[in-house]
Amino acid sequence: MKKLNQKDLKEFLDAKVVAYNNVKFIDSDPIQIPHTFSKKEDIEISGFLTATIAWGNRKSIINNAKRMMQMLDHAPYDFILNHQESDLEALETFVHRTFNGLDFITFIKALQHIYVEHEGLEAVFANHVENDSLQKAIHNFKHTFFEIEHLQRTQKHVSDPLKNSAAKRINMYLRWMVRNDNAGVDFGIWQSLSPSLLSCPLDVHSGNVARKLGILTRKQNDGKALLELDTALRKLDAKDPVKYDFALFGLGVFEGF
Repeated sequence: MKKLNQKDLKEFLDAKVVAYNNVKFIDSDPIQIPHTFSKKEDIEISGFLTATIAWGNRKSIINNAKRMMQMLDHAPYDFILNHQESDLEALETFVHRTFNGLDFITFIKALQHIYVEHEGLEAVFANHVENDSLQKAIHNFKHTFFEIEHLQRTQKHVSDPLKNSAAKRINMYLRWMVRNDNAGVDFGIWQSLSPSLLSCPLDVHSGNVARKLGILTRKQNDGKALLELDTALRKLDAKDPVKYDFALFGLGVFEGF
């Protein structure tokens, strides 16, 4: 495909956003898990746990996220606040790729710490915004999350953008929580954060499409590539740059672009 000028590129991608940013998208996407809840805390906790295991085959991500919710009695917030030590034993059997039952238990304890000591997930991110980006906030979130006693191995399940990670899963999660798309996909329940701060969840699909469109030149999908892609997407829409995640992902996954 020949390189489009800025105007044509925006028109092309805006049309793809309309095509994919609608409720039909939910059926095949892990975002369907938090959509089964109505309480703010249940949505944000189920979303965070689902996003944490969102790598690999989408069907197995969705099935394992459903299993997680089942293990938390379909009431994640209540479970996190009120579980007994004995309730955690049942979680030991959980496994999704390299995320195992011990990681799951640590995440439950860390989330309890976040809600009891730090006013919840939204507050931890909102308190650390710097320089028109949430990447420093993600770094600080990881630091806060692991204030509790934990296994060193569990740290790899929360990415750190300051170590040049694209932090794809956590950026996807932030899109879910912060962006209000009026289309019934993203939730927009974290109103203390602006969608203009969001970064694109950069993965194999969105990265490859962005390179074909000429808005990303860096070969690796890392933190530097994310900054390059974010800069390009903010030129197309400064207020809502990550709406283009739908276009890039849709073109890659559904159209084999």
